[in-house]
Parts: sequence; C-alpha cells; structure tokens
Amino acid sequence: MTPATDRSSFEAKASRIRLILLDVDGVLTDGTILLHPDGTESKQFHIRDGTGIVLAQRAGMLTGLLSARVSPATMTRAAQLGIRIVVQGVTSKLQAYKDILQAHELRDVDVCYMGDDLLDLTVLSRVGLSAAPADAVPQVRERVDWVAATGGGRGAVRQLVEEILRAQRRWDDLLADYLEDAHV
Repeated sequence: MTPATDRSSFEAKASRIRLILLDVDGVLTDGTILLHPDGTESKQFHIRDGTGIVLAQRAGMLTGLLSARVSPATMTRAAQLGIRIVVQGVTSKLQAYKDILQAHELRDVDVCYMGDDLLDLTVLSRVGLSAAPADAVPQVRERVDWVAATGGGRGAVRQLVEEILRAQRRWDDLLADYLEDAHV
C-alpha cells in the first residue's frame, strides 16, 4: 500500500475485484528483453507470479495481460497459465482497456491493474484497484493504491494476488486446500 491508501480502503477496493489485469514488461518480467542474433527474443518470468495467477483463477477471478509490445514469449506464458485475456501491440492501452471492459461486461471498480511505467498511467487512473511493482517509475508508485515489496519479474504479481485474496476472505480456503493435500 502507499501512504495514501490505508488498509481498510485497500480491502474495500480489493473486495470488488473480478479481473486482475497486468502489464507484461516490467511487471511479469524485470523489463529485460534478450535479443538473439537470429532476431528472436526471450524473457524471464518468475514462477511465483505464475502461481499467483493460477491462485487467482482458482478463486474464480479472470486474469489478463495488456501490453504495448507484441511478443511470442508473452503468448507462450499466457497459454501455460491459462490466461484468457491477452491483448498485445496496442497503441492506446486505455482504448484496449475499455474494449476489455465491454467484452467482459465489467466496470472499472471490478478491475485491478498492475503497471510500472508512464504508458500505464491512463489505465491505472481508472481501475478500481491500482498496483505497481517496487521498481516502477516514481510517477507510477506515487499514484497507485498498492506497491509490492519486490520488483517486476520478482514475485510482485504473486504478492498482489495474495493481498487481494486475503481482502476477499478467499486466501485461507486456498491455503487449506494445499495444506490438506500435503497431509494425504
């Protein structure tokens, strides 16, 4: 949370979330893009962020990616995680966001968006719950409801999902499922 957002305000906003929408570069990755001599690229994704996305889906939430860049690595990771909303290569993140809302019959208050850079500000300013990784640019960190303790590509998404699920009183049930499986 940022100083402007107290715990009760965060919980009120988080309790309404139905879609967790994420930027990719700088949020699900550390922002590094490795360009190979053959023109292909690769990215690193943190396994805990993937676990967080799966936990959100198990709790019945929609998950999605919204990126200005087009990347085959993003599509591959989205497919691995079962992310159904994947929008890439957009010139206006705000228009793409509006299209997502309309397609899924959602309102701003239903959406949490995590972004890390200036391109994300238009969406961050509209959503019901805004979030950023710890290493987001200052102009983003200053304007969001919640800031992760870790940077992009380092588990920030996982932290966000847990906080939302705790606010929705779903975390303990999900945790109990894992603890029950551990005693089989």
